[in-house]
Amino acid sequence: MALNAASHNPTGEKTGPISGPPPALSTEATAALLGNSQNDALGQQEGGQDGGDKDEGKKMKSEKELERERKKAEKAKKFAEKQSKTSGPTTALSKNKEKKAKQEATKDEPLPEYVEETPPGEKKILKPLDDQFHKAYIPKVVESAWYAWWEKEGFFEPEFGPDGKVKGEGYFSIPEPPPNVTGNLHMGHALPNALQDCLIRWSRMKGKTTLWLPGCDHAGISTQSVVENMLWRRQKKTRYDLGREKFVETVWDWKEDYHKKINSVLRRMGGSFDWTREAFTMDENLSAAVTETFVQLHEEGIIYRANRLVNWCVKLNTALSNLEVDNKELEGRTLLDVPGYDRKVEFGVITHFQYEVEGTDEKIEVATTRPETMLGDTGIAVHPKDERYKHLVGKKARHPFVNRLLPIFTDEYVDPEFGTGAVKITPAHDPNDFALGQRHNLEFINILNDNGTMNRNTGDFEGIKRFDARYKVIDALKAKGLHVKWEHNPMTVPLCSKSKDVIEPIMRPQWWMKMRDLADAAIKAVKDGEIKIRPESAEKSYFRWLEDINDWCLSRQLWWGHQAPAYFVDIEGQYGDDSDGELWVTGRTLEAAEEKAKAKFPGKKYTLRRDPDVLDTWFSSGQWPYSTLGWPKKTHDLETLYPTSVLETGWDILFFWVARMVMLGIKMTGQVPFREVYCHALVRDSEGRKMSKSLGNVIDPVDVMEGIELETLHDKLKLGNLDPKELATATKFQKTAFPDGIPECGADALRFSLVSYTTGGSDINFDIRVMHGYRRFCNKIYQATKYVLGKLPPDFTPAATSALTGHESLAERWILHKMTHAAKDMNAALVAREFSQATSTIYQYWYTALCDVYIENSKAILQDGSTPTEQASAQNTLYTALESALTMIHPFMPFLTEELWQRLPRRPADQTRTILRAAYPTYNPALSSPHHEQAYDLLLSISKAIRSLTAAYNLKEDASATIHLQLSTPQARQTCTAQLPAIRALSGKAVAHISVLDDPAASPAGCVVSAVDASAAVFLQVRGKVDFEAEIAKAQAKLVKASEGVRKQRAIVEDEGYRRKVEAGVQEGERRKLRDLEAECRGLEESVGQFERLRLE
Repeated sequence: MALNAASHNPTGEKTGPISGPPPALSTEATAALLGNSQNDALGQQEGGQDGGDKDEGKKMKSEKELERERKKAEKAKKFAEKQSKTSGPTTALSKNKEKKAKQEATKDEPLPEYVEETPPGEKKILKPLDDQFHKAYIPKVVESAWYAWWEKEGFFEPEFGPDGKVKGEGYFSIPEPPPNVTGNLHMGHALPNALQDCLIRWSRMKGKTTLWLPGCDHAGISTQSVVENMLWRRQKKTRYDLGREKFVETVWDWKEDYHKKINSVLRRMGGSFDWTREAFTMDENLSAAVTETFVQLHEEGIIYRANRLVNWCVKLNTALSNLEVDNKELEGRTLLDVPGYDRKVEFGVITHFQYEVEGTDEKIEVATTRPETMLGDTGIAVHPKDERYKHLVGKKARHPFVNRLLPIFTDEYVDPEFGTGAVKITPAHDPNDFALGQRHNLEFINILNDNGTMNRNTGDFEGIKRFDARYKVIDALKAKGLHVKWEHNPMTVPLCSKSKDVIEPIMRPQWWMKMRDLADAAIKAVKDGEIKIRPESAEKSYFRWLEDINDWCLSRQLWWGHQAPAYFVDIEGQYGDDSDGELWVTGRTLEAAEEKAKAKFPGKKYTLRRDPDVLDTWFSSGQWPYSTLGWPKKTHDLETLYPTSVLETGWDILFFWVARMVMLGIKMTGQVPFREVYCHALVRDSEGRKMSKSLGNVIDPVDVMEGIELETLHDKLKLGNLDPKELATATKFQKTAFPDGIPECGADALRFSLVSYTTGGSDINFDIRVMHGYRRFCNKIYQATKYVLGKLPPDFTPAATSALTGHESLAERWILHKMTHAAKDMNAALVAREFSQATSTIYQYWYTALCDVYIENSKAILQDGSTPTEQASAQNTLYTALESALTMIHPFMPFLTEELWQRLPRRPADQTRTILRAAYPTYNPALSSPHHEQAYDLLLSISKAIRSLTAAYNLKEDASATIHLQLSTPQARQTCTAQLPAIRALSGKAVAHISVLDDPAASPAGCVVSAVDASAAVFLQVRGKVDFEAEIAKAQAKLVKASEGVRKQRAIVEDEGYRRKVEAGVQEGERRKLRDLEAECRGLEESVGQFERLRLE
């Protein structure tokens, strides 16, 4: 089954029903990511280099820069050694400089190859964090060993209660959309796997019985085509040389090799599949399900035999469904490449020619875009009111090349204004003509062999390939004086989505399935709310397709697949028509078919001949949700885990697969197959084009996880079947998109970035810079956890719960508030399938709240000088905030979180063996405190203003700045007075002294001011340190801007219409903005006045 197939548009074009620019990340996330992809994202944490990216410096720095760094390191080392000798071994400063010098000196030294010492399947041996491979975040080191242990311990298998039923919290099951067994996985597979595993891990941590069932699809047409090509390339043999049985054995052998490759990538990405339940669409039970469904539906008359027009692919030599046909729009004459032809074939023209009317001297002119089909013409239609042809109605035209007369008749289907008003009818090779032929009892004459050559019904043209015959027919018409002209003609050319061959409508006896009643049931299930389809645009497409559905052609002329369990009854001494459904029986076994035949034809002698055709791949994959759980057997899994919870897939197979699963599921089980369908976007390249091997933009997720050099990327292109022109195009794109190759990002960064892109809207434009930015985020998490572990005492045991003790500081109450609200928002986002919002929430909690604020503030508390009670409270809060952060982000980053969580001490009585089974954080109202959040946010705003001021006036980190705080409300004064040490810790190293002004209205002399809000302002002492003339000009420019802001904001809040229509809470927020802007203006006015006074002093 094709997962994330193309959206049926020409390769390379920006296409898709939801196409557009890539989904927008938040401003903060974008800035942080792109910044971190260029800078070391250690923030203000402990030192250490991003060891997994050890060659980055060599790529980005010149030789001169590297030489300067080496000299600087050597100089620092010598200085440190000198200081050590003069000051003694107890000098901490000297030791720090020596350590830094050693770090600089060894910065560019490559690490040896990492070798995992843990035996496969055993719990990972955790090395000390000062080990050379653990000082910094290296994806391949962090991600090693864990998966084999998870799998061996059965952590991915569903947990049932003692009674065998699902747990009290319910169940959550997803059948993995089975990838084709035809080849390697790509980013289009990585996206849905990241999304599905996120939901599975989250649900498992919520305490539900969870099952993510893996498997592969046999992909009949694709697989047989690949193996046939391989067979010819290696042995110069066809499938007919081997015979059906031997060929199928060859396909099975090939399948085993590729199946293993696919599963290895899924494991590498961390997918928590229950491999004990792995399925394959041609497994014994799934094959039994296909047989059962076919036989049952045939017995009910839903599946029937008929000789009808089918979409025939000459290249693949099989019939196709309408969904497997792409329609290429042409504006006019166009030359197209067609498989099997050395020269391009002409399309987009209409050829006019004449038929001679039998018994007269007249001719009747017709037109066609497919001249070769005139060899199968059996009639000419005109409109009944067309005066031009009334005298010819009832007469016959003579075919110029075969001994055949064509009746001229009337039908209102004919448009007298189009072309000549006379239409040639080829009932056996055109869908519209087929209906006309049936209405007027015309002869149905097939002119094509299965291999695309003209057959014996075409006279002298027999044996000629169809498009060669096109030109020969035109030449023959000219020779007989019957050719009139050709014209440009906009048209649609049907192409096989697999081989790109031009589809031929031909008559063939096939198995068909009635769809109308099944489609109505599927529509009702969604309209009644039994199934929810997201996004809304996908639901509309679902309805549109089902409302216009046609019967489904099930037969495929292949050897690889499920052979139809149908048998033709060949009665002795009697001719039997293969298209006569009455001469067919079906059976679950040959013996069952024999019993049916005996009952149907009592006393007759006959033999049974099994239909050699196989069934459409989608017929088996359409039964995936229930057949993988054991149907038609009544298994425990089927009884407890069906219907499944979610079907997560691409919108491009909504019709191929999703709708068919709904129809078959309802029909065969009486229940919907799943409760929800989530259609993700398609992954495109950085230029918005769909991914194609010929463009060189198909990205292997392993290359992103492990990194790959540019030359190796080029080498992989050469292993394919690209022609020289395509190879040049693909190589050029790779040079542009990945000039330095693809850096090692790791599975966690890959997963997180793909999930963060998923908005439920626009398609995803793959950008390696964003993924590498998230690898830096992983490093931030790693370093923050290392810091916390380093600050916890060796014998630290966390409190039994995260409940408040009453000893928490303001900073602790703030982080606990942020933590519980992050948990609330995370759960809400995942319930709503707002994946991008979920990743943004946890990113901001980790990066902004935990790392950049709370951990920084905790450093001061954890230093000597604070009381044991304060230290204990800070340590427990630090533990709680970190543990919660790791568990919240685990569904997105399974490897990194397991590696770090396993290093944390456990709470008393906590026997959880793996973070997979840890409880997912939930909202705790006791930890929510808007009051403490507001108070601490004031501190953060003040410290931010201080850093901005000291930076603006170029005060270095030399602890020389004097700060005065002007606080105009009692609450602000109380908060800031009590929290001066925290403000100092958060304000950077430039600050020497911070004080609160006794008089809230006083403005200290010699200072510049920065208004924080209406309740607080920051003054920085600048006398003797700045150019007052320049500062006056700067402050006046800011004042002009702030005054304009006040004017605009006042216009908003004083508008009568605004006051009437907008709710009170919003209006209060806008008034608060106005007060803050007014406070900023007052502060700037005071600054200008102060600078004026200082200048005159």
